[in-house]
Amino acid sequence: MALVSEFLGQLTLSYGGEAEPIYPTVVSVRDFDPAKDAARLETAIKTKGVDEQTIIDILTRRSYIQRREIAFEYERIAKKDLNAALKGALSGSLEALMLGLMKSTAQYDATELKASMKGLGTDEETLIEIVCSRSKDELVDIKKVYKETFKKDLDKDVAGDTSGDFAKLLMALVQTKRDEPSNVVDYEKIDEDARSLYEAGVKRKGTDVATWISIMSQRSVPHLQKVFQRYKSYSPYDMKESIRKEVKGDLEKSFLTLVECFENKQLYFANRLSEAMKGKGAKDKVVTRVLVSRCEIDLMKIRSEFKKQHKRSLYQTITEHTKGDYQNALLSLCGGDD
Repeated sequence: MALVSEFLGQLTLSYGGEAEPIYPTVVSVRDFDPAKDAARLETAIKTKGVDEQTIIDILTRRSYIQRREIAFEYERIAKKDLNAALKGALSGSLEALMLGLMKSTAQYDATELKASMKGLGTDEETLIEIVCSRSKDELVDIKKVYKETFKKDLDKDVAGDTSGDFAKLLMALVQTKRDEPSNVVDYEKIDEDARSLYEAGVKRKGTDVATWISIMSQRSVPHLQKVFQRYKSYSPYDMKESIRKEVKGDLEKSFLTLVECFENKQLYFANRLSEAMKGKGAKDKVVTRVLVSRCEIDLMKIRSEFKKQHKRSLYQTITEHTKGDYQNALLSLCGGDD
């Protein structure tokens, strides 16, 4: 496993316009037979007491595209919807995880966002995690799916459920006006943005939050990484320390999430997982969301960052803080020990 960590350590994010490399733990299986998988699921669901392990083995080791094919075959064989069958057969955290895997990443994120704004009170933590950690392209997809699924605009729902500067920041991110990365490094612009961030915060009394929002919601990620380095030549504090001094509450959490994701997104998720599994009993919702939403994107890299930061593997941590079939499903998505 040391070789994998070493290999991942050598890879860098692209600074041009090309897509970021991915580090999935779940990939399409070879010799895939959706009809056979569907028949095995049908037997597992019908079995007295339900054969959870077979359901886990199949759904956590197939890619989303393959799971869709299995669902199609399942409906043909069993004459019922696979999601409905899973709902009837499973419960609790395992049910939530398996139903999550039956959605595309954008569908899953859209559903999680909708749930975070449902009924009385808002689940700000979920809202912040998803809106502040997803790339511009991911947010574009989420908005499209949200509209198709719920017949509402995501930005309108966000605006109706939040207020003040917190709402303004989330709205600016959801409007997806972030610049595309460029191969040309504009040092003048980097310096100007770094100085503007300093003058809008630490240098003055009170914070000009609007300036922070416009820079952090519109500049490309590689540009911002350089801005935060340059910022240290103006301010006695780094960007994260400045945020903690200048703003509080959900706005503080949102800005910190943004900066952490700009600097190292996989480390951000590793820390989210560590936090969710501290003390007694894991925060299943957070653990499920990170593993389901990242397993086909960058969970291998998150694993690597987790080990580096927390001096133990994600696999071991899941083993210690979860149990039963839910634990087996998480460990399967995790894809191995480091």
